[in-house]
Amino acid sequence: MTATTDTGSRPRYRGRFAPSPTGPLHFGSLVAATASYLDARRAGGEWLDPPREVPGSADEIVATLDAFGFQWNESIVRQSERSDLYQAALDRLLAAGLAFPCSCSRTELQAAQPPGRESDELYYFGWCRNGVRAPDRPLAIRFRVPPGTIAFTDRLQGPQTVDLELDTGDFVIRRRDGLFAYQLAVAVDDAAQNITHVVRGADLLGSTARQIAVERALGLPIPEYAHLPLVIDANGIKLSKSTGAAAVDVRQPAHELWRTLSFLQQGPPPDLRLGPLATVWEWAIENWHARPLAGLRQMELT
Repeated sequence: MTATTDTGSRPRYRGRFAPSPTGPLHFGSLVAATASYLDARRAGGEWLDPPREVPGSADEIVATLDAFGFQWNESIVRQSERSDLYQAALDRLLAAGLAFPCSCSRTELQAAQPPGRESDELYYFGWCRNGVRAPDRPLAIRFRVPPGTIAFTDRLQGPQTVDLELDTGDFVIRRRDGLFAYQLAVAVDDAAQNITHVVRGADLLGSTARQIAVERALGLPIPEYAHLPLVIDANGIKLSKSTGAAAVDVRQPAHELWRTLSFLQQGPPPDLRLGPLATVWEWAIENWHARPLAGLRQMELT
């Protein structure tokens, strides 16, 4: 993998949608896909759809996106095809002393968490930083977080400053079962595909500093980020496959797309929902603007 920080040769805008295909596409995912697609198309850029690999579900999501009229610029890339790239990045980090093996279990970390910690991410205390405590166990690989803060400006959520040493500690980049973790895979994928802009849900805002840390360690370009408000139900629960969110109705794509545009505060004309799907997309691309979403972390679906 060739790493570069020279942004002069990078394309002006290359965006992507990278779902976790553990089930059918639901409305929350459609919101993220639509916003990322419109942001790319309005800028005259390219849009890619590289789903993470889960047999069956990935094909179902691609079929749903196709039914809704999404058009990607290149063939779909699946993570199962990219293990060599991930391993090469991992080897570089290990060789540079920027990653290390770790035998600590989730159970051990859960038991040691400080009282009142609210983050979903378990804090890591550096127990294996200077040598594996239990080398007979299956080993994960952790990224050695750098000292100091990581600052970036999110296009929708504004300036962000994160101290990873205080926030998460060293984080996993290859799991104990041998699978490559999200933080490493997405950094490598974005660089390999020359992604310049990432538009996704605000639930991933907390991951961004970790991805930037990995990108910097590997000398990779850093995309611009925009984190959309999450879609929540009347009980304040995020729509997700794990909470049983219903699949979008592919039988009425124009109507569902109109609902998505309304949720995204785009103000589509009421009669647009009755028109051809191509007309809805034409209006949406011409009129897309992200400003109404600035600063919003979640919005209720009504």
